[in-house]
Amino acid sequence: MNPAMWIAKTGVQAQDAKLQAIANNLANANTVGFKKDRVVFEDLFYSVEGQPGAQRADNNTLATGVQLGNGTHLVGTQKVFTTGATQITGGQYDVAVNGNGFLQVLKPDGTAAYTRAGQLGLDQNGVLINAQGLPLVPQITVPPEATSITIGEDGTVSATVNGNTAPQQLGQLTVTTFINPAGLQALGENLFQETAQSGAPTEGQAGTAQFGKLKQGALEASNVQVVEEMVDMIAAQRTYEMNTKVLSAADNMLQYLSQAAR
Repeated sequence: MNPAMWIAKTGVQAQDAKLQAIANNLANANTVGFKKDRVVFEDLFYSVEGQPGAQRADNNTLATGVQLGNGTHLVGTQKVFTTGATQITGGQYDVAVNGNGFLQVLKPDGTAAYTRAGQLGLDQNGVLINAQGLPLVPQITVPPEATSITIGEDGTVSATVNGNTAPQQLGQLTVTTFINPAGLQALGENLFQETAQSGAPTEGQAGTAQFGKLKQGALEASNVQVVEEMVDMIAAQRTYEMNTKVLSAADNMLQYLSQAAR
């Protein structure tokens, strides 16, 4: 195969992966707490036909050498954990994390997962749960006679109960941070899971140290910037087209050589 065709093929595959990431970002532009993906590429190995500084037959040395690249490939994807815009909803069970950190939930298998989506609610037992029905950690139970719920910036959850003028404290939501949140594994359903690369979770009180504050009656919007994604999509499309043109050009050159050899 013509080396140019192989190199162009790697370019087509790379831009296809980038378009897939852009498509996912745009599809989740209105997903609460969504964090956009960024693809990372690197160039492939080089065919070195002349080392820089190598001695030539005329006793001169090569200033730059001859190094021919062999294309590109996808190294990985990264979650970009910039904070999304705060949307005021007025819902008493809506909570936005303003700053670093995640809310912790408990999966059915007993393992922990982490989310930035604060669309909370209650189950049939009054336990505070997320949109997927997973209980928050630490677990907080709201009594059935509660008329209103207050969630403070520090995570303190209080309820106003019929017959009492003073609010009743029910518990405290905590915020969990990671030294490398980009290393978390995305599970879907707005959930992330700890990995070796993310580091161990650090749980603490909201609004202290590195932990973000909680804002009741609000949700964090997706951090996807639609205009930026559209520009990236156009650039990826043009790059894809250029690589297909290289494929076509290399094929035409091979056909020309084949015909000339007859």
